[in-house]
Amino acid sequence: METHSSPEVIIAGGGLGGLFLGALLEKSGTPYIILERTNTVKALGSAISIGATLLPLFDQLGLLDDFVAIGKRSVRCMVNREGDQVSFANDFTLWKEYTGYPDYMVGRPELYNLLLRQIPPEKVHFGKRVLTIKEEDNKVKVTTADGSSFEGNILVGADGAYSAVRQRLYEALRKEGKLPKSDQEDLPFSCTCLVGQTKPLDPEKYPLVKEPLCQFLTTLGKDKPYSWAVFTTAQNSVCFVVIHQLDKSSSKTAEDQRFRALENAEWGPHAAKAMCDQTREFPISGGDGLKTMGDLFDLTPPELISKVMLEEKVFDTWSHGRMVLLGDGAMVAMHDAAALANLIYALPPNYTTKDLDIAFQEYKAERYPPALESFNSSQLMNKGIERSLSGTIARFMMQHKPDWMWRLILKGMVKNRPLVGFLHQVPAKGTVPPNVSPSEVKARAVFQQRNPVAVSV
Repeated sequence: METHSSPEVIIAGGGLGGLFLGALLEKSGTPYIILERTNTVKALGSAISIGATLLPLFDQLGLLDDFVAIGKRSVRCMVNREGDQVSFANDFTLWKEYTGYPDYMVGRPELYNLLLRQIPPEKVHFGKRVLTIKEEDNKVKVTTADGSSFEGNILVGADGAYSAVRQRLYEALRKEGKLPKSDQEDLPFSCTCLVGQTKPLDPEKYPLVKEPLCQFLTTLGKDKPYSWAVFTTAQNSVCFVVIHQLDKSSSKTAEDQRFRALENAEWGPHAAKAMCDQTREFPISGGDGLKTMGDLFDLTPPELISKVMLEEKVFDTWSHGRMVLLGDGAMVAMHDAAALANLIYALPPNYTTKDLDIAFQEYKAERYPPALESFNSSQLMNKGIERSLSGTIARFMMQHKPDWMWRLILKGMVKNRPLVGFLHQVPAKGTVPPNVSPSEVKARAVFQQRNPVAVSV
């Protein structure tokens, strides 16, 4: 049986998940490179809410203070129906009591840049779109569209919903008759999203950004299949997202248009401008000097507004041979990265192909349940903005939920707080204990074996 001294990892995809995995591998001393299909870093996207489910990992990486400096405390989301007063508020202040960590809203570009700074420049290769993948001689060999080639022991697909690694992996399994039927179906495609972030705004002219807490304002379209949200940031900018819920007919049309434009989940600038034109009159409730979405569009450089598609699916096949996949979506992908980094670290010095198979099986066993839970939660959230009877019921329940039910929901949302076992141990805080992470336990045991002096100190 083949043995190897240590794994060399190729990460395909330089998004948040790929960069987070790279930062963890950098700390663990595991050799790696990142291949990113785009030629330059483009600060795109809206905002992301990050709290106790990720902040302990940032603490382990020594990035907690840096993260807090770019984030803005977030305690509630105000939700209203277009043209009405505030319908209800989702309050997240209890997260601090439950976990010891508050919640922050951070612009994706700022978070991306923070993670990118953790990766030595020579380990990130831009303009490297994966073209072919071949496994031979105990290696995985990757060829990119520009003719470059790279070789390693493990290939991680961190390149999004339309992952080139996933496509190549699934093609190989399909030819062998080993790909589950569910993984052969098209990705569900029911939403398009317009996302962006304004330039820094004058707090005196736009008092909304001067508020010490993040102003998270969501509006549900009254007679239209849209919802939109704005979030203030620590940089005095406003992030925004406009979600267009599609029916089956418009979903197919939009998907065909997107595939004709590009080979990933983002349309070009003309499609973004068209969606801006369609939605610029949408009102912003409580936006002070910002009355409509058009006000935000006009304050945002056009190249920083993008139209993306929103697809969600939990695949059954997560790995094959020397290829393994991270989930799509920032939170899921970063949690996946932590578990995968633990298991790569815990591989024995002369690991075998069987050891690799077991590690990938353990990775899926740990991450599949929370990934499915995240998918179901997202589906429920989407239900709340649908123009349907079930959507009306979901909104009514959210508006009139009893306090005990909301506390139960919040506790469930913060139980998954993974750590890595090869960095300093962060003690659990708060009143809700985190779920046990098997990969962390395994990596911690290996770390203690390899570093008995450090552990005793």
